[in-house]
Amino acid sequence: MKLSARAGQRIAKTLIWAAAVAVLAVLLFVILYVLIKGLPIVNWGFLTEIPRNMGRDGGIASTIVGTLLITLVAIVIATPFGLGTAFYLAEYTREGRITRIIRFSAESLAGIPSIVYGLFGFIFFVDILHLRWSILSGGLTLAVMILPTIIRTSEESIRAVPDIYREVCFSLSATKWQTIIKVVFPSALRGIANGVILSVGRCVAETAAVVLTAGAPLRMPSSLSSPTRTMAVHFYLLVREGISMDNAFGTAALIVILIFIINVGANALINRAMSKNRTR
Repeated sequence: MKLSARAGQRIAKTLIWAAAVAVLAVLLFVILYVLIKGLPIVNWGFLTEIPRNMGRDGGIASTIVGTLLITLVAIVIATPFGLGTAFYLAEYTREGRITRIIRFSAESLAGIPSIVYGLFGFIFFVDILHLRWSILSGGLTLAVMILPTIIRTSEESIRAVPDIYREVCFSLSATKWQTIIKVVFPSALRGIANGVILSVGRCVAETAAVVLTAGAPLRMPSSLSSPTRTMAVHFYLLVREGISMDNAFGTAALIVILIFIINVGANALINRAMSKNRTR
């Protein structure tokens, strides 16, 4: 049976829409299920109290602080290195052996399981550098883990900036650095920020790499050299040990809400920055 081109196009479009709707339905089901089970557990005490009795009682205040600190350390360290590498590959080098090696290395790092990063962080940061189980060790490990994501997304965003923008700047006697700062970076800002936001979400939800480098104590961290337990690790331990499914769902709901707030807030800041840049 031979189909016409129009019928084939309709069938393909229907299949594509069906796949998109199915993915969206699964995502919404998971999010709604977690929120329905977890939100009734969330209250002021749950947000402000430290976990007690192995997590059966109290709240998750210390894990919230630990999650935010580890994520902040990872992003602050990884973003400059990632952006620098991306601009080097996109603006300062020609296609050659060195660039191929750097891209291959970044792509290989992106495919490494997180447990391997955790083992590397434990051996190098915790043991060899004597940073012990700490927020700093966990943040450095996560920085290495998210570096490939920032490099690849930033490079693609920079390359997507039209060459005519650069040519106009050079015709006005602007230097390479001035062109990058004044034109290329603002134009690629949305794509770069999306890569950083994606990396933030991965840091918040990471467990294996964090539990091997930051530990899992329930007390409130006092400095970057203190060990800590993140919300993802807390959720994992509560479920694995069967300690408290109610608190586990409450923790999972807060992880979803935190990632949502970070995404919405970051996109709002990006839109505001880009609108200001257009009005100049």
